[in-house]
Amino acid sequence: MSLNDFDYQLFQWMNQCAGLFPAFNPVMRFLAQDAEYFFFLGVIVYWFTRRSENRRMVAEALLSACVSLAISGILGHFFYRDRPFVTHHVLQLIVHPANASFPSDHATGAFVIATAIWLFRRKAGRVWLALAACIAISRVWTGVHYPADVLAGALLGTSTAVCVHQWLKRSTWLSACIELYEKIEAKVWPRSQQRSY
Repeated sequence: MSLNDFDYQLFQWMNQCAGLFPAFNPVMRFLAQDAEYFFFLGVIVYWFTRRSENRRMVAEALLSACVSLAISGILGHFFYRDRPFVTHHVLQLIVHPANASFPSDHATGAFVIATAIWLFRRKAGRVWLALAACIAISRVWTGVHYPADVLAGALLGTSTAVCVHQWLKRSTWLSACIELYEKIEAKVWPRSQQRSY
């Protein structure tokens, strides 16, 4: 059995769960379409806690996300793969354009931010990684990705976050940028006018 055959069989098994366990479908639709907004909200909340470590974490997460999603776009161009619903009969639970399936941008984005948080905050990071895994699974359950797509996205996001973190540990420019921002912020929005977390 080839890897593609195994990937498709695993996809069929996961996607057929949508028909076998329909009570989970609303949750899977939400995870596949809207759960990514928790990550957007999370980085905003972490940033405005006005803690230097949190701000460094958010900056690393956003930089890592830009790098990993750029790489994902390049991979999708050179290793183009049709969506499952283009070439197979699937239980498709969400509307999606018939664009490149590999790798999954949702999995890439979720795992890159979750990993960046985990590198700074182990306990909270485990929760974010669990949410990222649920998003990845939901993309297969709802019929818009193969398992290999989300696995590749998870590996890409995780490895990018780790590499960027290691690179930035040896540089001072990010801290300098954050310090400059905080000086400007202190003049525009003094701490006395904001609740300190």
